[in-house]
Amino acid sequence: MLKYLMASILLLVTACDNNNADLVDDENNSWVFVANEGSYGSSNGSISMIDNSGNVYETDAMGDVVQSLEVWQNKLIVFINNSKEIRIFDITSEGLSMPGITISLDSDPREMVIIDDNVYFTNWSSNDVKVFNLYTYNVDASIPVGIMPEGIITDGVKIWVANSGGTTVSEIDVATRTVTMNHEVGEGPQNLIKKDNAIYVSRTYYSSDWTETYHGASKVEDIEVTINNYGAGVACGGAVLSFNNKVYRSANGGVISLFDNLELNDADKIGAYDQSLIYHVEVINDHVWFALTDYTDLNEVKVVDFDGNEINSFQVGLIPGDLAYWQK
Repeated sequence: MLKYLMASILLLVTACDNNNADLVDDENNSWVFVANEGSYGSSNGSISMIDNSGNVYETDAMGDVVQSLEVWQNKLIVFINNSKEIRIFDITSEGLSMPGITISLDSDPREMVIIDDNVYFTNWSSNDVKVFNLYTYNVDASIPVGIMPEGIITDGVKIWVANSGGTTVSEIDVATRTVTMNHEVGEGPQNLIKKDNAIYVSRTYYSSDWTETYHGASKVEDIEVTINNYGAGVACGGAVLSFNNKVYRSANGGVISLFDNLELNDADKIGAYDQSLIYHVEVINDHVWFALTDYTDLNEVKVVDFDGNEINSFQVGLIPGDLAYWQK
């Protein structure tokens, strides 16, 4: 199962630099990693790396759909969905150690959380959460959940999984690695965030003939569920975020805070982009990071402060999605 491709060369990248620097800053003490998914079936997915001076570097192509990233200690865990692989790289001030380690899987990994040196990750084809041990590099367990599990979050004691092909969020007990409850939240749950004692869910689903797209949001508090369907044609995305002691949902070209009933508070919006270009949104270091793409020529990451000011823009690789942050 394990293919030992040990790290030996530091920062084997091609420069894609905003500031015309040829070398990585020797004093660099942080990186933002961007998962560039690439074109499905083309094995041209890559990772862009943004240093603390704003220089951008891009790795060589590493597989078919670079799906998600997570920093663990001084390593970067990378899921390559259609290649059915996990890639693990050491992180230093100089970047990623190449070529890293490649582990082949028998499933298509999507999103992950890391608890006690184990990676819990969702898989569409097997409708489960698998548990990957970061010391043995083996899959130790499989936890059946709902249809097409996508988003996954944890508080270290429980895990919540959005079953995007159905209507439920599965709640998993970490100690027993079993599903203790399935919450009915409405069609198309995709992404999750926990705030206080509530789980917020963004939802996207489609008409039976796939001609209409619908959006909504849900909230789970203990066993009580609030559901709000926004209807067809609403310009929403899939992200749901928690910051400024509020919960925000991607919508109408930015992120918009939610009222208690999950209606969009249009007066409290950050960002002003073409919603059709917004592929992913995250909060890093008190800024909102928007990954934008037209799936061909436009591939950018925009950084916006909480007052709505765009403070940086980066050119990255093809179809930027997930983001991960490392600090020395």
